[in-house]
Amino acid sequence: MPRDTDFGFEQVREQDKAHRVAAVFDQVAGRYDLMNDLMSFGLHRLWKAFVVASARVAPGEQVLDVATGTGDLARALARRVGPRGRVCMTDINGAMLARGRARANDAGLLLPAVQCDAERLPFPDASFDCVTVGFGLRNMTHKDLALREMARVLRRGGRVLVLEFSKVRRTLAPLYDAYSFKVLPWLGARIAGDAAAYRYLAESIRRHPDQAALAEMMRGAGFAQVDVFNLAAGVVAVHRGVRL
Repeated sequence: MPRDTDFGFEQVREQDKAHRVAAVFDQVAGRYDLMNDLMSFGLHRLWKAFVVASARVAPGEQVLDVATGTGDLARALARRVGPRGRVCMTDINGAMLARGRARANDAGLLLPAVQCDAERLPFPDASFDCVTVGFGLRNMTHKDLALREMARVLRRGGRVLVLEFSKVRRTLAPLYDAYSFKVLPWLGARIAGDAAAYRYLAESIRRHPDQAALAEMMRGAGFAQVDVFNLAAGVVAVHRGVRL
């Protein structure tokens, strides 16, 4: 029987969500990096650097970057694993993946890029030493299934790192809400030509599991030693787990 799921604050059919999310990112792909800098005041670069450091990848390791977008994490990780290692980029959205691959090529990095659904990763079991996902998990229809897929493709003892918007400290919530629902759509309209896409961003953050709920979801997917690192007073959080 068809079921509904969240698309921001709207309820849509599960089978329709991926298409709706794809349309959002098709629209904003051209200005995605600029908007990230403007929205976060450049802090997204520091958050991603924290993920790369926390991943503790070693030369020669195999890494999967899920929902790679324009490939910031993938490029930084590729420099860590070196020529003997490999970083594979995946994204469900072709426009975003194409930009990620182009930016990798411009940086002199030849990284494999696969367009696929994170809930059905086309890789054998135990293929990777580390899996990362930056600002992509909240857009997935079945987050628990995507996390189980990440666990499946990891070797035992492999690491997963999830960088995602999370629940901000309560004292900052009114200011954060005003910024999210007033400033972000205004920026989206003027810079990316799409206020609705950035209104969806603000809404999707509120529908995403908070720090404790996501940690529990990761444990249920097969991860142990789940650590949570709050950044920017909880505006974002990094969850790190180890494959059992």
